[in-house]
Amino acid sequence: MYVSLLFLSALFLAYANGANDNFKGVATLYGSQTVGYKTAIRIATVATFSGSIASFYLAQGLVANFSGKGFIPQDIAGGAVFLMSVGFGAAATVILATRLGFPISTTHSLVGALLGAGIMAVGWDVNFQRLGGTFFIPLFVSPFIAFTLCAIVYWIFNRSREAMGLSKESCVCVGEQRRFVPVSSLIATDASYSDQPMALNALGNRDLSIAVANTNECVDLYTGRVWGIGLQKLLDLSHGLSAAVVSFARGLNDTPKISGLLVAVQGFDIRWGMSAIAAGMAMGGLLNARRVAETMSHKITDLTHGQGFSANLITGFLVIVASKFGVPVSTTHVSVGAIVGIGAVSGHRNIKIISNIMLSWLITLPIAMIFSASIYFIFS
Repeated sequence: MYVSLLFLSALFLAYANGANDNFKGVATLYGSQTVGYKTAIRIATVATFSGSIASFYLAQGLVANFSGKGFIPQDIAGGAVFLMSVGFGAAATVILATRLGFPISTTHSLVGALLGAGIMAVGWDVNFQRLGGTFFIPLFVSPFIAFTLCAIVYWIFNRSREAMGLSKESCVCVGEQRRFVPVSSLIATDASYSDQPMALNALGNRDLSIAVANTNECVDLYTGRVWGIGLQKLLDLSHGLSAAVVSFARGLNDTPKISGLLVAVQGFDIRWGMSAIAAGMAMGGLLNARRVAETMSHKITDLTHGQGFSANLITGFLVIVASKFGVPVSTTHVSVGAIVGIGAVSGHRNIKIISNIMLSWLITLPIAMIFSASIYFIFS
């Protein structure tokens, strides 16, 4: 029975992880209005699933880190009850944050759950030195690295664009279908703007109207050409690829962490378990990612196409490198750190939302500890 519950806990955690984490890789695509929500979540799902499959071969070191080995005595760490408690404790924490719209870290939740169940199992004989060196330091340092690198990279990109004489122009949306038109193409039939309506240059004779919209609906598009290709088209393509890379990296980094719970199942091929976890993550993202998507995409800072590309570039790079060397960083911490770095350079950031997210990170650990310790107490 406990083995079945262990497998169920891993699938529950995979679903919760997908719901909270899947959209983070494509948040900048949605936030900069490059694509709509449905397209963004489809890109995230396919890329994350691909990263999960790749983790079979590239990120096996993370499986051992999250199996409890070296953290508490092996006879307990390898038990189904302990690992089941960790799985359900972490999953309950992540799904609660998802319902509230907070982008928290599954990695952080797993660490809290390991600590809570570990203390309940062996008291204060937990290996705190391993806990700090393996988990806490990477989790604490990674968002600051992402913040710094992203701020520097975006500043360099922005300066380079200005030096090359490439500009951007505000646009308005006109017509029955969404169509962006540069402001420079608008002409007025009367200079006073008092008696005559504005006419749209080169848009045909159809009756079109311009409506007043919220500032968050304004769009800046880049003008000019690079290597004979329109800058905006090139940037959109690069941005989409970078978002897919981040989602791939997230699947690569998170799948083996959850799979570490299944090492106690004797004779079980871990690759089948990782496949089931990949499917659970995909399902969670498709069905339950909307609230976290709105927080990541629209509430931290306003994002342009170039800013979104810069954030994804740094996030993907850091997470893939960490996965390769078995360092358990959080995609959430790295991604949020990169987006906040963009906000620091641009001067547009929502301090209240950022503070709430950081508070949710602080309470993730104790909540996961309480959940996992309670479950271990009930079943042990």
